[in-house]
Amino acid sequence: MRILIADDERSIADALEILLEKNNYTVDVTYNGMEALDHLLLTNYDAAVLDIMMPGIDGIEVLKRARAEGVTTPVLFLTAKGDIEDRVAGLDAGADDYLPKPFATSEFLARVRALIRRRESYAADVLSFGGTTLDCGTYVLSCGSRAARLNNKEFQIMELFMRQPGFVYSTERLFDTVWDLSIDTQMTVVWTYISYLRKKLKELGSGIEIRTVRGAGYVLEDTAC
Repeated sequence: MRILIADDERSIADALEILLEKNNYTVDVTYNGMEALDHLLLTNYDAAVLDIMMPGIDGIEVLKRARAEGVTTPVLFLTAKGDIEDRVAGLDAGADDYLPKPFATSEFLARVRALIRRRESYAADVLSFGGTTLDCGTYVLSCGSRAARLNNKEFQIMELFMRQPGFVYSTERLFDTVWDLSIDTQMTVVWTYISYLRKKLKELGSGIEIRTVRGAGYVLEDTAC
């Protein structure tokens, strides 16, 4: 499970990082709003914890922009601003929960677990688009009576496209989301896996296509439309 922590109070952010890592979560930490937004747009997190008052842009604006780009990551606002108006503003921006500072670590962990359970319960087991389906439990891509099992990387890429058809993914975003950046891998591997998926979609007789958008990236489209 991967979680983003964004808080300009470094002592709090670093303490939460240690707490979550001790509970077997993978954690990314940032200390300002613009970096938090970049992380949310580039990485598929299981949950995010955002402070409201951050330099650059505040947490509410971060979440508004992320939601506008189709990011569905469950978000907990963790902040000293505890007035009703602030809570309403955070929830209206698309937050899933709100925890004022100071807080008990046990409650914080319980709320994070609740966020992750909520994401798992909302995530569809089978995604469908243009007559083609992707079973997220078996990694099987199918169209009509034909089916093909995807490997792990193929599945991760296809899941991104199936969850947001029509959204243009850059090569950099696909690479950063799917591949382990600590391993020496060339970004051209993205093109290789896009080719694999295109071939499988063609073999299935699928009516959807991963199209290249020149200078921008790739998008999943229904060719029948």
